[in-house]
Amino acid sequence: MKILIACEESQEVCKAFRKLGFEAYSCDLQECSGEHPEWHILGDALKEAYSGNYDMMIAHPPCTYMSKAGARWMYPTAGNLCQNRYVKAMEAKEFFLQLLNAPIQFIAVENPTPLKIVGLPKQTQAIQPYEYGHEYSKKTLLWLKNLPILSPTDIKSNYKPYLPSNTGGKKRGQSYNRGISKNSKESSKTFSGVAKAMAEQWGEVLKASIRDVSLFK
Repeated sequence: MKILIACEESQEVCKAFRKLGFEAYSCDLQECSGEHPEWHILGDALKEAYSGNYDMMIAHPPCTYMSKAGARWMYPTAGNLCQNRYVKAMEAKEFFLQLLNAPIQFIAVENPTPLKIVGLPKQTQAIQPYEYGHEYSKKTLLWLKNLPILSPTDIKSNYKPYLPSNTGGKKRGQSYNRGISKNSKESSKTFSGVAKAMAEQWGEVLKASIRDVSLFK
């Protein structure tokens, strides 16, 4: 049972599956920071996704140009679209869709809320860190193929924003939030509670599929 964690250098999800005995590999163009290079594939995630070597994939494609959080750069002035940024958003969308449509039985692709102009397909569900034991909010969308929606494991009633919001509004006297994350690498890392839920819940689906196939052999 091989699992590909595409576009992950932190290895947070990879390690969660490894703890449960799965043969999981992170894959990214960057060296890993999760301290397990033996579980990391330095290279093209699409090449791995289309290799035919994996039973499941959880993908974290880049969101910089597609995210709703970047609206002020997509529309630098009211009603005017930044064509250069739009082109990059369409390239990111193509990469996203190639991962979502990879020839792998079980797939989960995550991203933040996208800009409407990007035109991504409707997500399967939205999750929050505070549903998995962390006292933060950071809305994340999941697109799922042959996988059940992720169930909350530890809901926290008190939480604060993890990401900054409307920081450009500070000069205009508007309300804003600096968030908790310090940089883009930190903000893109999967929360450990979410990674654990993915490994436990979706890992059971994978094991059940293997058992079902073995019954017919």
